[in-house]
Amino acid sequence: MNRSLSPAHLALILAVTAVWGFTFVPIKVALVEVPPFMLAAARFLLAAVPAVFFVRRPDMPWRGLFAYGFVIGVVQFGLMFLGMHLGMPAGLSSLVMQTQVFFTIGLAIAFAGDRLQRRDALGAIVAAAGVVVLGAYKIAEGATGTFAGFVAILVAAFAWAAGNLIAKRAGADHQVDGFSLVVWSSLVPPIPLALVSFAFEGGAGAFAALAHASWLTWACLLVMAWGATLFGFGAWNRLLHHYPMTVVSPFALLVPVSGLASGAILLGERLSIVQAAGVLLVLAGLAVNVLGPAVARRLSR
Repeated sequence: MNRSLSPAHLALILAVTAVWGFTFVPIKVALVEVPPFMLAAARFLLAAVPAVFFVRRPDMPWRGLFAYGFVIGVVQFGLMFLGMHLGMPAGLSSLVMQTQVFFTIGLAIAFAGDRLQRRDALGAIVAAAGVVVLGAYKIAEGATGTFAGFVAILVAAFAWAAGNLIAKRAGADHQVDGFSLVVWSSLVPPIPLALVSFAFEGGAGAFAALAHASWLTWACLLVMAWGATLFGFGAWNRLLHHYPMTVVSPFALLVPVSGLASGAILLGERLSIVQAAGVLLVLAGLAVNVLGPAVARRLSR
């Protein structure tokens, strides 16, 4: 399998991480009016409908569709929204979620037969060091979260890694299109998430909160559903089909970087020297992953 990203796929994965990094802001905004599990249910309902009426169902067993939808929709996003609701700041949440990179690499080696090249490991370690620097700066600034919120985000990160493995196998075993997988699997989460919301988030009050949400919250939901879910995960799954998980997953470390960039561009926030150093480390680590194969080929001539 090819280990070197084509220019088009590199541009695509950079676009995905940019969208994901920006989406943490709409999530935090929407959680002001709508409780977390109900918000997650609405996100996936909007991702599935009306797209499911126009996109052909992927040629794979229903159990695979259910497994992906449950792991990504119910576990990952249910717990991520819950963690942010319990007090984890958006920026810190985006950093903790990137532990999925290492969960994904471990699962890829254990169950998908991927091999971790030395340069992949080096690139991931350097990029991870950058994320640690960014996280340390956030904590030093006073961005703290509850322990329960932290654990919820950490489990959500593992669920993301498990979803990557399911998507990878679906693409390899059934030649499943990544976009159709996301559309049809999005039918799974709304009902379980809505039931959990009804049970633990105020009964009918959770539905009323969604029904009476402001236009801003609904706009945030559309960003989550169409941008982060349909475009983001659809493109991500296609890339997992073309490349080893150990090559694709480290690019998720760009998500907090794109979050910082969004803040600087849209909110006028300034990057400190420490943050800039963290960003440069992330970019340097990913440069090792992207340019490493080409450099190795030249040196072997």
